Amino acid sequence: MRRPHLPARLPLDPYILALLATVGLAALLPARGPAATAADLASTAAVALLFFLYGARLSTREALDGLRHWRLHLTVLACTFVLFPLLGLAARGLVPGLLTAPLYGGLLFLCLVPSTVQSSIAFTSIARGNVPAAICAGSFSSLAGIVLTPLLAAALLGGDAGGFSPDSVLKITLQLLLPFLLGQALRPWVGGFLVRHKQLLGYVDRGSILLVVYAAFSAGVVAGIWHQVSLPRLAALMLVEAVLLAVMLLATWYGAARLGFGRADRIAIQFAGSKKSLAAGLPMASVLFGAHAALAVLPLMLFHQMQLMVCAVIARRRAQDPVPELTADRVADVSPAPERPAPRAR
Repeated sequence: MRRPHLPARLPLDPYILALLATVGLAALLPARGPAATAADLASTAAVALLFFLYGARLSTREALDGLRHWRLHLTVLACTFVLFPLLGLAARGLVPGLLTAPLYGGLLFLCLVPSTVQSSIAFTSIARGNVPAAICAGSFSSLAGIVLTPLLAAALLGGDAGGFSPDSVLKITLQLLLPFLLGQALRPWVGGFLVRHKQLLGYVDRGSILLVVYAAFSAGVVAGIWHQVSLPRLAALMLVEAVLLAVMLLATWYGAARLGFGRADRIAIQFAGSKKSLAAGLPMASVLFGAHAALAVLPLMLFHQMQLMVCAVIARRRAQDPVPELTADRVADVSPAPERPAPRAR
């Protein structure tokens, strides 16, 4: 018999461990008083810097080239802001059997958040998909979400999004859209530096999320809202989110095929249309939900970790697919023609 052995690489991203550690730190040492104010200011500044770097990195040429794939971008936007909210509304029937009303409010808010940028690009690249389309689709979704997410939250969540007001929309716009536009304006001077130091954006991305998570969960611990969530309810929430993610992954992959997209575009649609952005969702939740933001973003945090693990597996599987141009039915088209013997000299 062959002895069982552990995999060489465990399927747990170190960043997920960092998120869990941040939640644990907030539970043990929550920020209070002046420290809480400093944490909020630091997280706000980090998110603004993150969107500034997004704007400075996305070249105008890439954005214009991406507009040519308008069908792809409309498909991603429809998945993000139409299909996801419809599934979230359908989950209303799970209250109070599986989910409490506050957890359902967080689940519905999760369905209204824009798509990711960094992870969509990374997974699309690993799976050998249409990377430029993924860049533009994620960026367009983030920009659209600055306006659509608060409006959808006001229409669908109603009083649950107690912090919604014209001032909250303005605050979200100033925190996310204005830095992005400033980055676009300064791109001729800082764009080259960011291209040469791509890891910088990743560090700011992950660091800003950790700061926002610590600030939001610290506020939740201080307010004592964690007594409202039991382990069976958390297990039920994770089950519901697993079904939600599976439905979206299947809908984006096979739906894109029905719409006539090729393999590379289907990969970009699947990864950009099935995921939700923690970097954009957390600051929006802190504005819209106020003191109840920690409980509202709990479903988003769980879904974010779940999508990273599942999509990492899918991306590696897609990377092993045969390249369409080299499949058996097209070998004759790409293989060189047999050489003919040279005519004999007379």
